[in-house]
Amino acid sequence: MTLDDFNAFCRALPAATHVVQWGGSDVWKVGGKVFAIGIPNIECPAFTFKVSPIAFEILKDQPGLRPAPYLASRGLKWIQHHAEPGWSNNELRDLIGDSYRMIFDALPKKKQHELRI
Repeated sequence: MTLDDFNAFCRALPAATHVVQWGGSDVWKVGGKVFAIGIPNIECPAFTFKVSPIAFEILKDQPGLRPAPYLASRGLKWIQHHAEPGWSNNELRDLIGDSYRMIFDALPKKKQHELRI
């Protein structure tokens, strides 16, 4: 997946907002909460996203994936796709979409309602 593909996918999610921060990373949020981060890299861009505790245990040792630096070291269940072979574009879209839904579902009900309008 290219950084442009990543940004196009995230942009298409309802109520998703984009900022560039943390050294030029593309940070995507819903309701003000981060659900995905795209990090430019000449060799292979890195994509960071939230996963369930079970998915974290399965994905953390897969080739091209790792516990997300900084976030996972603080006990958060975030994975980073950082190198080949990693996962296919479709699999990455599924994982990023799952991250979006987890973050959206954790928002207060009032905020969820505001974002659905």
